Amino acid sequence: MLANDLITDEIPPLKITDTVSLALDWMEQFKVSHLAVVNNRELVGLISETDLLDFDNPQAQINESKIHMMRPLVHHYQHAYDVVKLMSGLNLSLIPVIDDKELYKGCISHKGIVQNLSTMISVQNPGGVIVLELNQNDYSVTQIGNIVEGNDAKILSLHVSSNPDSTKLEVTIKVNRENLSAILQTFNRYNYSVKASYQNLDFTKGIDDKFNEFLHFLNI
Repeated sequence: MLANDLITDEIPPLKITDTVSLALDWMEQFKVSHLAVVNNRELVGLISETDLLDFDNPQAQINESKIHMMRPLVHHYQHAYDVVKLMSGLNLSLIPVIDDKELYKGCISHKGIVQNLSTMISVQNPGGVIVLELNQNDYSVTQIGNIVEGNDAKILSLHVSSNPDSTKLEVTIKVNRENLSAILQTFNRYNYSVKASYQNLDFTKGIDDKFNEFLHFLNI
């Protein structure tokens, strides 16, 4: 999934002639704390709610306000993981996307990231989730895949997280079966440490926590 696939049509950019007051109104309306500012299609920067609230003249135009603007951006061909990493690292609620001519193409919101990545990691597909804990040297996606497929199941998504202070890995696997007993027994037989397992409903209920863990992982 690329940045181009994550662009939202719901949130327009500000023009440099728009007022501080309008910017704040749009931020409240669209539930974001950042907005892109453009001059025609040229990206000027990203303006933040914090800086706008500190400004003492809400009717001033943005180009007259001299409010500080950041310039984080992604190209339309970058992968979704790059988008998540940059947004997480800078704590952004929105990030601009530019095209091959370096012109503004649209923006990606935090809400859009969550919705699209939930599809990417197969949250809505029926099945179960298994969380393994293992040493880095013992990690083999081939063996994990063989264990799952040997029990007439398929891996829908898999992601690996690590702690820089540990040699352990946490491997979260979404499979297309809700009855996990045979798969769990096989993992135990191969001496895998099963940290947790969930039915589909349990996993969907906790998707916000899992997504926050994923953001933290990308930001390490």
